[in-house]
Amino acid sequence: MESILERYERYSYTERQLVAADTTPRNWTLEYNKLKSRAELLQRNHRHYMGEEIESLSLKEIQNLEQQLDTGLKHIRTRKNQLLHESISELQKKVVTFCFFLFAYTTRASCF
Repeated sequence: MESILERYERYSYTERQLVAADTTPRNWTLEYNKLKSRAELLQRNHRHYMGEEIESLSLKEIQNLEQQLDTGLKHIRTRKNQLLHESISELQKKVVTFCFFLFAYTTRASCF
């Protein structure tokens, strides 16, 4: 329980520091440390999304991760379906055009 609270404090402190960051940094070392913390957080989240290092996550964190992954999959499937429908539509247009030219060619060929 204590380690979870420490992690929470560390993450919330990092997030507060990132939000409260001044647009003109007075101290480049502080800015570097903020960016380094943010990069580490992003790398950790990426590893979690890839299913790595999830042993240390709590049940709530795992459920949140699962929900984020489900949402991402829904967006991916929606985009995939959209692309498939567009492809099918294009192919149907090509079939109609091909049938029109085939019909025109056969009727012209039968006249000679």
